[in-house]
Amino acid sequence: MDTYEQLSLSGTVARVRVVEDDGRRLYLELSNGNVVTVTRQEPFEFEVGSVVFVRLEQGQENIGAAPDELWPEESWVGVVRLVLADKMVVDASGRWRLVPTPDHVELREGNTVEVRESSGVVRVLSEKPVKYLDPPTVDDAVIDKFKRKKGAKRETFDDFGGLGDVVARARELIEVPLQRKEELSKIGARPIKGILFTGPPGTGKTLLARIIADNTDAEFYEISGPEFLSKWYGESEEILRKIFEDAAKQERAIIFFDEIDSVAGQRDDGSHEASRRVVAQLLTLMDGFTSNRNVVVIAATNRPQDIDAALRRPGRLDWEIHFRPPDRDDREAILRSTSPPSTAPLLPHAWVAENTEGWSGAELTAIWGEAALLAAADGRSTIFVEDYVEGFQRMAARRRWVAQTSSGGDAA
Repeated sequence: MDTYEQLSLSGTVARVRVVEDDGRRLYLELSNGNVVTVTRQEPFEFEVGSVVFVRLEQGQENIGAAPDELWPEESWVGVVRLVLADKMVVDASGRWRLVPTPDHVELREGNTVEVRESSGVVRVLSEKPVKYLDPPTVDDAVIDKFKRKKGAKRETFDDFGGLGDVVARARELIEVPLQRKEELSKIGARPIKGILFTGPPGTGKTLLARIIADNTDAEFYEISGPEFLSKWYGESEEILRKIFEDAAKQERAIIFFDEIDSVAGQRDDGSHEASRRVVAQLLTLMDGFTSNRNVVVIAATNRPQDIDAALRRPGRLDWEIHFRPPDRDDREAILRSTSPPSTAPLLPHAWVAENTEGWSGAELTAIWGEAALLAAADGRSTIFVEDYVEGFQRMAARRRWVAQTSSGGDAA
């Protein structure tokens, strides 16, 4: 052994890693992880794994046996992922390690265990897996974020102008099952679990769901993709479970999924694993509905073709209501129902309705926002005819600009 190795090993505890066949060369592992070699003329009498103490005496190395307790071995913690007769796979903070299956410790997959390199599994620390990163706890405070706030303005069907046929069908499919559950049960009718609202953006899908919830005194849960999807593994599914459990405790409840295609798209080889898990969880929860649960699921989308096909099978979102663009009479009704309280009489609703072909309910409602800004800028608290007409013209110009930029034209 050269001088550097002699100096580095003086008064050092090491462990034998390899003994060469003739026994005259040892490979020793130091506590810092480095490996050095020791050679001599006579064979060593140490076995692999032995703990030794190396010191210098008169310039010569002296290696003797040392108690195992002197080796500074640290244990590490992992979660058992697979147990075989001779080996087991342990997940150590994302790194899978292969260790011997112990005879003296009873364990199973999912246990959190303490492991040492020399002796393998030492003990079971927990029957459940301890995660390297623990997601936030899904408690009542998390679920409350999806509930409509207590004391929020109650909306009525007077706030929803036009689309009388759509409103009538929605009330039939949602109000009747929520308010006439006993009668339907006596008839033996299959309970209505889910309704799909389809149609272009801004046609009032969300508003109508809220109005029906208010009209039936139902607890209203509103779920949208950005608020619901979590970066934590399994948390989105847990939120879904908790929402459905909470809804089942209510006298009446409506669970509303806005843009359902963003969280429950078609499952295929290219879909994300998190999305597939969410769809599977939603299917399980809807299939778990029983006749005594007064809960209706409403999902809204403007891309029904993108929803996973399994969600549209019988017993799930198998009823559909299409929200068409409002016709001329619908547009006039929307303008009248959404007008602010402080407006001048005899506003030209019929003229604006005639000139807003293809406009959505949201775009029609936005006219009032523009008109209110014009009135306030003029120091008035009442919307006059000129404010109303100018508000319409501003919204028309905005629609033209959006259409032009969307088609790749020059908006300047």
